[in-house]
This record gives sequence, structure tokens and C-alpha cells, in this order.
Amino acid sequence: MGAALTREQAANRIMVALDYPDAGAAEALIGRLDGVPCWMKVGMQLFYAAGPGFVAGLKERGYRVFLDVKMHDIPNTVKGGANSVTRLGVDLFNVHAAGGVGMMAAAMEGVEAALSGASGPERPTVIAVTQLTSTSRAVLNDEIGIAGTVEQAVLRYAKLAKQAGLDGVVASPQEVVAVKTECGASFVTVTPGIRPAGSETNDQSRIMTPREALAQGTDYIVIGRPITAAADPRQAIETIIEEMI
Repeated sequence: MGAALTREQAANRIMVALDYPDAGAAEALIGRLDGVPCWMKVGMQLFYAAGPGFVAGLKERGYRVFLDVKMHDIPNTVKGGANSVTRLGVDLFNVHAAGGVGMMAAAMEGVEAALSGASGPERPTVIAVTQLTSTSRAVLNDEIGIAGTVEQAVLRYAKLAKQAGLDGVVASPQEVVAVKTECGASFVTVTPGIRPAGSETNDQSRIMTPREALAQGTDYIVIGRPITAAADPRQAIETIIEEMI
């Protein structure tokens, strides 16, 4: 896993999934985590309910924001979406690798266009979703219609993302070593499916503990319900940080 992390470094690698139906519920959680320098991940449910203004508010308070809306559409539409979220000032966002190299490259064109102004925003990190951590091999083969193992599918998509000029991928912690081997150590991996020791697995099928995920070499870990559904979210994240260092 390399050198031991400080508490701040560990917190900097946690992305808290704000999977809430409205801004009020999310704000209650954010208030309880005040002072912890973690990322905030805004997914579809919250973004559709609270809108860009909520993201802007997080940025004003100094949080780094992962906008998890998984863009997947025709290239021109994704280009426009990428342009908009770049101008919004998010630090990281994602697209679906299943959209193909052309679509992913179009997302990068949208980013570059948004950065072209003299006082443009900072460049966000752009990553591709490979396979959701809820996807088992049976689902991959029998329902999605892709042959082979989940890891093979993840690696194929990761290489396409790199070819398209993206910075990294979302992948389960089980695929991190293979992705880094194929695409390079600097290719960013963001890993959901993180469950602290003793937690419920819920609907995730490819999971690891935070410490195990870091040992695989991942860059960021996404944690939702073990923090957001905890009786004491602040204590929950502090316990996770202790596990990581």
C-alpha cells in the first residue's frame, strides 16, 4: 500500500456518496461531516432534484465535487453535457465507456471548449464507467450480452477510455491492479463497492474494505450507506479514516 497516510490524506481519498432525494437531506449529512476534507459525490437523484446550484454551493464551501451522472448519449449531446459541467466547476465527472471511443472523445472536446476562455474553470478529471459494481458475470453474459469475465470487460473499456484521452475509470477494487497494469499507474481509478469491515453488502457484488482497496493501489474510494445511513455519520467516517491509516 506504500507509505502510511496522514488523516488528511486519507480523508482526501474518500468520496462520500450524497445519495439523497433533496438538498435538505444532503445538507444535514454535510453539516455532520463539517471539517472532514473529503470529496462529495453528487449522483443523479440529488443532481436532478437540487440542480447545478447545489454543486456550486459545495464548491463555494471548498469541497471537491465528483458529479456522478454517467453521461451516455450520442457524441454531440455528451460533448454539450461535458461542456456544461466543466463550466459548472466540478472537479471530476464520468461518462459511460459503453458509448464508445467517439463519444468519450467528444466529452473531452466539450471540456476543452469550456476551458478555452481567458478566465475559464480548472480542467476536471474525466473518467469512464466500465461495469457497475452491481454487475455479476451472470448479468454481464446473460443480460447485457457481453461474453467473458467482468474483469475482461472492465479492461477492454479501460483501454478504450485511455485511447479516447480520458483520465481514468470507475471500476471495482478487484480490477484496480489489472487496470493500472494495462493503462499505467497514473491512470486514475475511482472505486465504489467499498464496505468497511462488518458492513452490509447491500446491492454490491464486487466489494472490498477501504484498507484492502488502498492496498490494491486505487486512487479514490466511494462510500455511501456505511456513512450516510450510520447512526453517527461523523463517527463512521472517522472510523473509516482510522482503518485507512
